[in-house]
Amino acid sequence: MTDWRKQLKHDPVPVLLSSQNKAIVYFTKRDLLNEPVEPISFIWGLPEPQKLIRKQQADGSWKKSGGNPAVYPPNHSSLVETFKQFRILVERYQFTKDHPLISKAAEFLFTFQTKEGDIRGFIGNQYATYYTGYVLSLLIRAGYEADPRVEKGIKWLLSMRQNDGAWTVPFTTHEYDREMWLKLTSKYMESLAPDRTKPFSHNATDMVLRAFAAHAKYRNSKEAKAAGVLLKSRFFKPDAYTSYQSPKYWTRFAFWWPNLLTALNYLSLLGFTKDDPDIKRGLNWFIDNQQKDALWKLESTKAVSTKDTEERLWLGLNICRMLKRYFG
Repeated sequence: MTDWRKQLKHDPVPVLLSSQNKAIVYFTKRDLLNEPVEPISFIWGLPEPQKLIRKQQADGSWKKSGGNPAVYPPNHSSLVETFKQFRILVERYQFTKDHPLISKAAEFLFTFQTKEGDIRGFIGNQYATYYTGYVLSLLIRAGYEADPRVEKGIKWLLSMRQNDGAWTVPFTTHEYDREMWLKLTSKYMESLAPDRTKPFSHNATDMVLRAFAAHAKYRNSKEAKAAGVLLKSRFFKPDAYTSYQSPKYWTRFAFWWPNLLTALNYLSLLGFTKDDPDIKRGLNWFIDNQQKDALWKLESTKAVSTKDTEERLWLGLNICRMLKRYFG
């Protein structure tokens, strides 16, 4: 048995292999057991990703019915919906630009890149460092690492660091009432530069570092390593800002939001190891909180539900990938 499996009380591999989900079985064999598998095009042809692809529009986007036309920018809902579907296709099913519909989706996302380099439109006309980082990471994984637009985006991210060396969502470094907050994130208003004297947000930093971790050159940069040190120093602590502030979000594994798994994943790619005290503490949480069925809860504070079975299998696969990266 490999080293990472020896760390756990219950072996998750048999559970993953017994799944009726062909993608989970495929990735378990390929990524956890190092067994030969069919080309990745096998995954691309499965019913689940094909269902998503069929809903793609001619311009490469995905549309969401009932979008609010009063929200800025007018195509905000298309940006968000395209990001959501692109994320699943690239992250879960490992689509790349070798698939023509992925290249169309990528080009649609690039239309939201400004002359400055950021991806704008997620929160009105405000700088969205966190979404820019995450979208860039997905584009890199889809095969756009050498694209000059990606380079431009990463250089913009480097220019947006706080004095402490990590990131915030810039407009949140200023004090506003709820009414102004809503205007800033849904109307056309001047983009607010960060107050760089304010502390970093571990949530924003997690999502920004995804771009650096995905990039072969920038994952080795001193700036990424320094931000990684700051990120791991915040494990199990509240964020400095009000959005997703509670420490409970570290062990809530939902959608694309930052958590202990995302942080450990990307920190491993930045070169941090299991011998680091902060990393060890994070790894021990997963070892200690494995359930008797060999999987993990989607939210550590909530009971397991049968309707969560499929997502728990995906979560288990991703936790095992992370553990294997650290323990071998």
